[in-house]
Amino acid sequence: MEKQVVISGFGGQGVMLAGELLAEAGKDEGKNVTFLPSYGPEMRGGTAYCDVIVSDKPIASPVIAFPEAAIILNLPSLIKFEPLMKEGGIIILNKTIIPQDVKRNDLQVCEIDAQNIAKELGNEKVTNLILLSAYIEIEKTVSVESLKKALRVFLTGRKEKLIPINEQAIERGVEEAKKFLSKN
Repeated sequence: MEKQVVISGFGGQGVMLAGELLAEAGKDEGKNVTFLPSYGPEMRGGTAYCDVIVSDKPIASPVIAFPEAAIILNLPSLIKFEPLMKEGGIIILNKTIIPQDVKRNDLQVCEIDAQNIAKELGNEKVTNLILLSAYIEIEKTVSVESLKKALRVFLTGRKEKLIPINEQAIERGVEEAKKFLSKN
């Protein structure tokens, strides 16, 4: 099993944290992982993305040229990565702020009103975890429990108080993925 995903959005949307959490969860499960971040010209507000690979076998390269999966948090990321996707791949899309539909009909598209769900939960910054956990539920890259455990590695000190809302976001993402899977 080797799962590759690109996670992309604006700086400040938690793109890198989502990638680090996925890599940490994979590592915790004894899998081989790579995490390759890429930043735009500005840290906050510019485009940021990361390539994450989780595998049972050694990973030859951390670079993903043609993604089989993408978690897309904003429109510029959709425009950049949709053409590069492998046929039959899946896009997990933050529909709240992406008004455009995916043009390719050879991809699976899981549209989630993630930012509005995050607002309902009380913190828009958990949008990334709603989308990440939906990806995990669909692709079975790592377990949801491993993802929750990874939160404790990155949310320490003052950020520790954010663990409960992040766990709620994970549960909501899983629910959204289950709705998608029941329709497809």
